Amino acid sequence: MSNNNKNRTSVDIYGQSYSIVGSESTSHIRLVASMVDDKMREISSANPALDTSKLAVLTAVNAVHDYLKLKEEMEELEKELKKLRD
Repeated sequence: MSNNNKNRTSVDIYGQSYSIVGSESTSHIRLVASMVDDKMREISSANPALDTSKLAVLTAVNAVHDYLKLKEEMEELEKELKKLRD
């Protein structure tokens, strides 16, 4: 795979620096990193005894949960839209 159109962006997430490479804009990569950092801090404040690995897994579980809920909502809206078009 070629690195054409790839952006390398340095971000901080939960006190750690990461270099993220992706085709999205630098501002998008920073927004994603900021949202991950915010979620990790939110979960950590509610569960201060969690180590970083468990905190990262819970953050990933939360993110995938949110994604699946939004995907279900989108599918329902697409069904409603199809009914209206028919």
